[in-house]
Amino acid sequence: MRRSGLHRQHGKQGAGGGGVGAKGIYAKLTIAVVVLLICTLSLLFSATIGGNRGSLEPSEINAEELWESAKSSGWRPSSAPRSDWPSPPRETNGYLRVRCNGGLNQQRSAICNAVLAARIMNATLVLPELDANSFWHDESGFQGIYDVEHFIQTLKYDVQIVESIPEIQKNGKTKKIKGYQLRPPRDAPIEWYTTVALKKMQEHGAIYLTPFSHRLAEEIDNPEYQRLRCRVNYHALRFKPNIMQLSESIVDKLRAQGHFMSIHLRFEMDMLAFAGCIDIFNPEEQSILKKYRKENFAEKRLVYKERRAIGKCPLTPKEVGLILHAMGFDNSTRIYLAAGELFGGERFMKHFRDLFPRLENHSSVDSSEELVTNTQGLLGSAVDYMVCLLSDIFMPTYDGPSNFANNLLGHRLYYGFRTTIRPDRKALAPIFIDRENGRTEGFKEAVRRVMLKTNFGGPHKRVSPESFYTNSWPECFCQVSPKNPADKCPPDNVLEVLDSRLENKVTSDPETLAEKNSTSRTEG
Repeated sequence: MRRSGLHRQHGKQGAGGGGVGAKGIYAKLTIAVVVLLICTLSLLFSATIGGNRGSLEPSEINAEELWESAKSSGWRPSSAPRSDWPSPPRETNGYLRVRCNGGLNQQRSAICNAVLAARIMNATLVLPELDANSFWHDESGFQGIYDVEHFIQTLKYDVQIVESIPEIQKNGKTKKIKGYQLRPPRDAPIEWYTTVALKKMQEHGAIYLTPFSHRLAEEIDNPEYQRLRCRVNYHALRFKPNIMQLSESIVDKLRAQGHFMSIHLRFEMDMLAFAGCIDIFNPEEQSILKKYRKENFAEKRLVYKERRAIGKCPLTPKEVGLILHAMGFDNSTRIYLAAGELFGGERFMKHFRDLFPRLENHSSVDSSEELVTNTQGLLGSAVDYMVCLLSDIFMPTYDGPSNFANNLLGHRLYYGFRTTIRPDRKALAPIFIDRENGRTEGFKEAVRRVMLKTNFGGPHKRVSPESFYTNSWPECFCQVSPKNPADKCPPDNVLEVLDSRLENKVTSDPETLAEKNSTSRTEG
C-alpha cells in the first residue's frame, strides 16, 4: 500500500506541480539535515558518555578486594575418578622409563604425562629421571626434590610404580632388563603409545623414552585421563619435607606483616634472548643476548619494535611497577620476587623499587645455608614455586613459554581460585609506547581499563593456546549442585571405594594368596 501511494505522489509532481515539488524537495532536505544533525549530536553525546564511563570503569578495580580469592561460582577442585576406574592389574605389559628434560616445571608436566602414558599402556612406571640440565647444573634428581613414598602411595589406584627396574632370574643367571630407547614425537597422540611404544615394550620388556618433554598431547577427549594428570600434579607431586618446611617458614615470615604478593619477574637473559627484545640494552649487553640466542635458539629474524608492539617482549620491572601502581597498589605493598638473575642489573630495578620498596626474595627472607648454597638450583626453584603458590596474589610478567608461570596459574586455580594478575601485554604495549613518546595523559585510566578485562583467577573456559596445565577447568573441578549432571561432585568416600577394590584385587590374586599361605605356615 505504501509503495502505490508513493507512486501517485510522484505522478502529481511530474504532471504540473513544479513549484509544489520544489517546496516538497526543500522541505525534505531540511528534515534530512535536521535528522542528520540530531544523529550527529546523539553520537557525540554517546561518545562523551562512553568516554566518561570508560574513565569511571577502571576505578572499579579495588586493590583491597584482590587480596581475597576469586569468585568460584559454585565450583571446587576435584580430580577423583567419577566413573568406573579399575585399579592397575598386578601383571603389566612391561616397564616404562622416561627422562624428563628442562627446568623444574617442565619436568613436572613431563612427570604427569609419564604417569598417564603408563596408565594408557598398562605399564609399570619406573620413577622418572630428572635431567641434570645445562642451565641449572643440578643433579638433585626425583628423590632429592619430591617425596617418593607419597608419590607412589597417592597413585596406587592408578599405576604401579617402582624406583628401578628389578633384576630377573633367567637360566640361573641374574639379568637386568634394558629399556629399548625411543624418541616420542612431540605432542604424540594416545594411539602412538598404544601401538608403537606398546609394541616395543612387549618385545623388550621395557622402553626408555628420551627426551620426555611435551611428548603427550595435552588436549585429550577423556576427562578421566585429564583428572589423572591433576591427581599427579596437585596431589602426588609433593616436595620433600625440608623444602615444604623451608617454604612455609618463608610464607609465615612474609604473612606476619599482613598480605603479600608474589611476582615472577621473567626479565632474565634466556627469556629476553628468546623473545628477541634487546634494543633497550647497551651494546655490550646486546652482544651477550645475541650470542646466547645464536647458541640456544633457532635462527629467526626478530625486529624489536615489531615484537614490542604485539606484546611479545617480557614486561620490564618499570612496566610491572606502573601496572600495579595504576591498579591501586601503593608503596606499603609487600612483594616477593621469584626470579633468577635480572639481566641489565639494578638500573632496570630502580623505578620499580622506588614505587614498591618492600621487596623480598627467598634469600632475603631466609638466609639459611641450605638456600644460599642452592639458590640457583632446583631447590631454589621449588621454594619459589611453593611461596608463589601460597601467596595472596600471584603475578607472572611473561606467561608465554614460561612453564613456571603457567604451572602456577593452574595450581592456584586448583588451590581455590587464588587471585592472579595476568597483564595483557598485547593490549598494554601501545599504552606504554605512547607514554614513552610523551603522551602520558590518561595513562593510569588506560592501564586500568585493560586490566579490568583480564581474568583474576576465577573459573574460565580454556581457549588455545592456553595449556591444560594452566587451566584444568572444568575437567578437574565439580559442583555440589550442578546444572549439568556431568559436573556433579563425586561421593566423599570415593577413595574408600577405590581402596576396597584394590584390596579385593590383591586378596583374590592367586600369587598373593600363595605368598600369604606360605608366610602363615612359616610363622606357624
